[in-house]
Amino acid sequence: MQAMGIHERIEWLWRLGREHSLDYCQPEADLARRRYLAEHPTHIMVLKCMDGRIHIPYATRTPLGIIEPFRNLGGMFNLGWPYLGEVVANSVAEAVDAGKRVLLVITYHFSKGDPARGCAGFNHDTAASIRYVQDIRRQVEYTFGAAHQTVYPLVMGFETDEDALILHGEGDPLNLAEVREDDEGVLTSHLAALFPDMPGRILADLVPLVLGNIRHVAETRAETRASRRNLATEHREWMICIGRGFDFLHVPNVALIVGPYSPDLSGPIIKAAGIIQANMQAGRVPDDGFLLLASAPYREGGVDRARAELKSRFLSAFAHEVIARELPDLHPRMIRRTAVLHWETRALELIEQD
Repeated sequence: MQAMGIHERIEWLWRLGREHSLDYCQPEADLARRRYLAEHPTHIMVLKCMDGRIHIPYATRTPLGIIEPFRNLGGMFNLGWPYLGEVVANSVAEAVDAGKRVLLVITYHFSKGDPARGCAGFNHDTAASIRYVQDIRRQVEYTFGAAHQTVYPLVMGFETDEDALILHGEGDPLNLAEVREDDEGVLTSHLAALFPDMPGRILADLVPLVLGNIRHVAETRAETRASRRNLATEHREWMICIGRGFDFLHVPNVALIVGPYSPDLSGPIIKAAGIIQANMQAGRVPDDGFLLLASAPYREGGVDRARAELKSRFLSAFAHEVIARELPDLHPRMIRRTAVLHWETRALELIEQD
């Protein structure tokens, strides 16, 4: 893909979006999601970095559409942010009204091979990112209760060289890169000791994610080191996505995704644009242009879709203004696309381009 020109890459992106929507709407895929949710009803939410390498469904072999993602620079979140707090609380309320419990996964990421490939949002300081996500965990407990019987906050690391998950509970963290695929009963007992206060239903629904990651890491190690390095360990992003509705981007290292949650979006936008500029300067991506893609999801036509259009246009204009002001040398290379996403079909619909 790196040999493609910017317009070819954008066309590839739209094809990826169309294919994702078609796959998502296939009867077999729909039935697979429904069957998975019937067997594993816990609602799973994940707070994660805007780094495109952090793809939890891919790393856990979970069907797309099961895990609800929230992205921001460095995985930095605060439940005091008005919009974030509202979205999280509404998602929890919907799950509870349906009789479900919630597993709220709070992530940080790092590279075991090279600290410089770690989280740029924390200046590659993994210890600082762990302290930060532990604070978010305490916010979740303050908001939804420390007994963890309905909402369970789980701190989880993501090692980007092998896509390995690190689970933080009682005692030492459990690095799934060091765990073999043992009997499921043995693994469940191990997880129960790590999370002694985790409700049984949530524990049972965590097991498939853990097994999926163990298998994924094993297969990742079987790949050639050269192909793996080119694919996933270095920053090669050439697009900035702002808003929500980017689940179709299940390809590592093409996009930096800025969620609309922070009261000050300029910081994450500037950081993302700086990474794009550095990628161009280092020759990791062509310098013929980069894409700014804004999106907002909607469920119904009429007012709901109209509001999504306004949100997406606002986010696009805001990011355009910030990049023009803060990175004037990069700004002329910007190509903008503004879209909305139909949530029920995952169809990305273009509403504006320049």
